[in-house]
Amino acid sequence: MTDTLPLHGLKVVEFTHMVMGPSAGLILADLGAEVTRVEPPGGDQTRRLLGSGAGYFPMYNRNKRSICLDLKAPDDLAAAKALVAASDVLIENFRTGTMDKLGLGYAALKAVNPRLIYCSAKGFLSGPYESRTALDEVAQMMGGLAYMTGPPGRPLRAGSSVIDVTGGMFGVIGILAAVEQRHRTGEGQQVNCSLFETTAFLVGQHMAQMAVTGVAAQPMPARISAWAIYDIFETADGASVFVGVVSDAQWKAFCKGFGLALGDDASLDLNNARVLARDRILPEVRALFKSFAKDELMAKLEVVGLPFAPVSRPEDLFDDPHLRSGGLVPVTLADGRETFLPGLPLEMGGQRLGVTRDPPAPGADTEAVMAELGLRGPVA
Repeated sequence: MTDTLPLHGLKVVEFTHMVMGPSAGLILADLGAEVTRVEPPGGDQTRRLLGSGAGYFPMYNRNKRSICLDLKAPDDLAAAKALVAASDVLIENFRTGTMDKLGLGYAALKAVNPRLIYCSAKGFLSGPYESRTALDEVAQMMGGLAYMTGPPGRPLRAGSSVIDVTGGMFGVIGILAAVEQRHRTGEGQQVNCSLFETTAFLVGQHMAQMAVTGVAAQPMPARISAWAIYDIFETADGASVFVGVVSDAQWKAFCKGFGLALGDDASLDLNNARVLARDRILPEVRALFKSFAKDELMAKLEVVGLPFAPVSRPEDLFDDPHLRSGGLVPVTLADGRETFLPGLPLEMGGQRLGVTRDPPAPGADTEAVMAELGLRGPVA
């Protein structure tokens, strides 16, 4: 029941599309907020994306209501303003200036709802770039993440919309902080989150490395690892498994568990000495691991207590036994098929957060929302 969830009673209205804005709304919705998406007549274009965009809508829009309004029609615009006046939070991620032109900017809406928390999810925060249009990939390229991900000379974006989603998460952090401050002041405020600054925050560890050492961070495929064993290894059956040995105690346990003679060499007892001896250690470890089949190796690594992971594909996660024990939630797709998608990676009070509403059809809740507002049906 939603009335037992932490954000029950918080009313959120979304003017969003694609990933960044909807991901912020999804987090609030999963936590129990009443989230209403305002879509154009016929629905958000995100619903109809192909290829890598085909999963955006079903992933980031569960637990929400949908109302379709033509914001260029006076009656529908008035309905949108009435909805905002009755809400606690507004989330938007349209191009800078779009909401202001519609009369839905923060200054205009604050006048009618001083308690409103208005979250704008943009490409950039205030500064020389603030009016630029940005995408997840733009931020990854200019923020140094693509440089760090690919091999030298071949910048490569991360394999998911990591900046859109993380940027949305920072938006939620700002929204919840503003809600807490409103408890004390009675006033709402504007919250801005962004793609570029989110990327800079994520690569901050590499900036700090440069500040501390005076040496620029190398792309991850070419980096000098902080540990001797921290790599992907091939197994006897042609599979790949990542293994890390990241402490002196783990090194001892690893050598003992696998009967590795290197463990008897006292010169390798300390981590930094092992890093300097990687050329000696890794060939032995690669040969050792290649003598095991994938499942056999992982079973032994688990007994020893080392960090390890199979190299999985996204489609493999549907059958992952750990995720299937509670990490995946049922979602009905637009064509009526049921699938399972990742829930929020949280437990609260010992409980996972689930699904109370499937991703809505376009305008599925228009009539109900209009009735709540005491308005007649929309023009659209």
